[in-house]
Amino acid sequence: MSTPTNPIYLKAVHPIKDKILVTEMKFNERYTSGGIFIPSDDMQIQGVHPRWGKIYAVGPDQHELKVGQYVLVAHGRWTRGVHIVDGTGPHTIRMVDNNELWMVSDEEITDENMGVPLTQDQMNGAPKGGIPRMNE
Repeated sequence: MSTPTNPIYLKAVHPIKDKILVTEMKFNERYTSGGIFIPSDDMQIQGVHPRWGKIYAVGPDQHELKVGQYVLVAHGRWTRGVHIVDGTGPHTIRMVDNNELWMVSDEEITDENMGVPLTQDQMNGAPKGGIPRMNE
């Protein structure tokens, strides 16, 4: 079994069919922009929420998503992490459930932006390309 202190060394990882591997999922405690503390996901209901992950690799039959994009994954719809080291450095990769991907973004979305309602002024002033991020 791989651990952060005992990773698997690989040149490359290629998922099969339309599977998606992600990295950079954050599982530590966080604060919302309103100052509410959300504990880490330690199997307690308070830590239950969807997570953003960066796409690390896609299978040959996956035509909707590409490496480097970020996907919002429903809570718990990912595998346990496998710790690897490849040519770009150490990573913890997880396979996600393709049917439980809620959103995709070309830019990293921070947890601080999650769950913050937009004001009417923000919605009215949104550029044609979409709603502005909350920290702008």
